[in-house]
Amino acid sequence: MHIEPGVVDGAKLVLSYGTAAASLGLLGKMALDTVRKDGGIAALAMRSVVTTALVFSFFEIFPHYPVGVSEVHFILGSTLYLMFGAGPAAIGLAAGLLFQGLFLAPFDLPQYGMNVTTLLVPLWGLSLLAKRIIPADTAYVDVKYSQALALSTAYQGGIVAWVAFWAFYGSGFTAENLAAVGTFGAAYMTIIILEPLADLAVLALAKFLAPYAKNPLLYNRLHHAAS
Repeated sequence: MHIEPGVVDGAKLVLSYGTAAASLGLLGKMALDTVRKDGGIAALAMRSVVTTALVFSFFEIFPHYPVGVSEVHFILGSTLYLMFGAGPAAIGLAAGLLFQGLFLAPFDLPQYGMNVTTLLVPLWGLSLLAKRIIPADTAYVDVKYSQALALSTAYQGGIVAWVAFWAFYGSGFTAENLAAVGTFGAAYMTIIILEPLADLAVLALAKFLAPYAKNPLLYNRLHHAAS
């Protein structure tokens, strides 16, 4: 989902600053919801440290390869949401992406506004979808594959949509650009298929370890119905 350098440049980068500001506003709202409803500032801080470390690791350790206008990554955004909640997941995505740019990929920093938008807006949408499709009396360790697939598809589909937007905004609707975007979207289908399996595997482990895992480091909804 990293937008390649040069896809959007010059004055067009200004739009990415605005979308990034709006995305960070959504991050603030999701973080505030965690503080108010799920453990307070200490829980938010602890989970955010964990999610940041995980996201940084996902970007560097998991296979990733350039396809078309961007890169295909295993980001596991829906897994982060189910395990830690929207606020910590959002902070982890934004901070992990920033640390990668600062320490390992400075050439990605001009694209940070686009990339953070591409990660955070779909996460916010995923959090809204989860409230609609997962009954309030269902703990997240008990979600079905169909529900995990819907969440992962929504998140990854949002990423593909944003990547396509930035590509068309920056380089227009040329035949070459259309082909590059189409190639990227097709490659991301593998992520959409595999990520729900990762969600369920992690949730199964969380369920098995439930007697030992009920602590502020994890989203309360992971093991409990919504209050």
